Amino acid sequence: MEKKSILIAGGGSTYTAGIVVMMLEYLDKFPVRKIKMYDNDEERQQKVAEACEIIIKERAPEIEFLYTTDPEEAFTDVDFVMAQLRVGKYAMREQDEKIPFKHGVVGQETCGPGGIAYGMRSIGPIIQLADYMEKYSPEAWLLNYSNPAAIVAEATRRLKPDSKIINICDMPICLEEIMARVINKKSRKEMDVQYFGLNHFGWWTSIKDKEGNDLMPEIKAHVAKYGYAENTPAGQHKEESWLEAMRAGKQLLEIEPDFLSNTYLKYYLMADETVAHANKDYTRANEIIDGREKNVFNECARIVANGSAKDTTIASSEHAVFIVDLARALAYNTKERMLLITENKGAIENFSSDAMVEIPCIVGKDGYEPMSVGKIPTFQKGLMEQQVASEKLVVDAWVEGSYQKLWQAITMSKVVPSAQVAKDILDDLIVANQEFWPVLS
Repeated sequence: MEKKSILIAGGGSTYTAGIVVMMLEYLDKFPVRKIKMYDNDEERQQKVAEACEIIIKERAPEIEFLYTTDPEEAFTDVDFVMAQLRVGKYAMREQDEKIPFKHGVVGQETCGPGGIAYGMRSIGPIIQLADYMEKYSPEAWLLNYSNPAAIVAEATRRLKPDSKIINICDMPICLEEIMARVINKKSRKEMDVQYFGLNHFGWWTSIKDKEGNDLMPEIKAHVAKYGYAENTPAGQHKEESWLEAMRAGKQLLEIEPDFLSNTYLKYYLMADETVAHANKDYTRANEIIDGREKNVFNECARIVANGSAKDTTIASSEHAVFIVDLARALAYNTKERMLLITENKGAIENFSSDAMVEIPCIVGKDGYEPMSVGKIPTFQKGLMEQQVASEKLVVDAWVEGSYQKLWQAITMSKVVPSAQVAKDILDDLIVANQEFWPVLS
């Protein structure tokens, strides 16, 4: 197998070291000759990169490694760009969450006004990454993990229609791993799933084992009692906001008993309950700043201080496995079935052709082929149409610099109760995002 060159864009991310570890564990299946990191925050990236350099030297010293803030150096001679940008970092995520909460509306990273604000920050930098890739490594693939994936996917569909970009999300993968564990399967890869929806807005319609046996009844029985919460080592030591979302699977099953729902539907279908129970002064952004972010950077500093990654707590995760599996499928034509965000084009028969949907696809060296879903029920179709309309209006607003379109986008979000509340939130978001958004008029 030909060895590949990988660029991690967003090198200062708390997920970067886990992706590096995952690639080193996968070298027999996905051989790598070079790993690069790129970020516009030199200081933050350096903290992660120096630790990754030690890990690579100890485990695979033959791999070339470098980190840089220079686009030409970063994007030259790469086969895959793994993008995981967080524009504005966690400080702006905190604003995305707390500003809507101030107005009695769900404050969440990718859902509702917070997700729209994040989308407005993310579109430009993702398009810029694609431009760099096409200039310096035109044969490469951009595998985009950056949130909010639905808005970013709509923007890349519209603004870079001929680019080699695949938009992905690990949330369904995470939930499938939970499902596998609660029914005593070793991995989600022991299951065949059928799924449809939008990013952070979807449903499993079928889950079977490799012999074709139906696993849905057993999984539903667990969800009916516990949601997606689990009594396993992997299910412990999570932030309370995460556990609350997992437990909400129980109520989501009551709302839609035929399918299994993605937990993010909690924010849309249980918005009042979410707001009522939220700690508006200490949101999930604060939990991550005080938890995962601090832990990752402390561990990186420990590795650098010791000059060794022996006994490191940095490990691969679902996040890392999914993006490496995707790169491997593209590189070596594995024809793996994966959930991707793709233009519908009739895969869901009774849904907009140009909507960016999340559905199973077969991935090989020439890209991916969406699998047919057929027709979807009225309840899901109606919810998805409203959400897609909101996402398209966000991209309209970014392209046109339109205050009106962004006001309409926030008004269209199911979590927002009225146009006036949408306007009040928008005006506050504009002040908070002056450094990042285009000027709106």
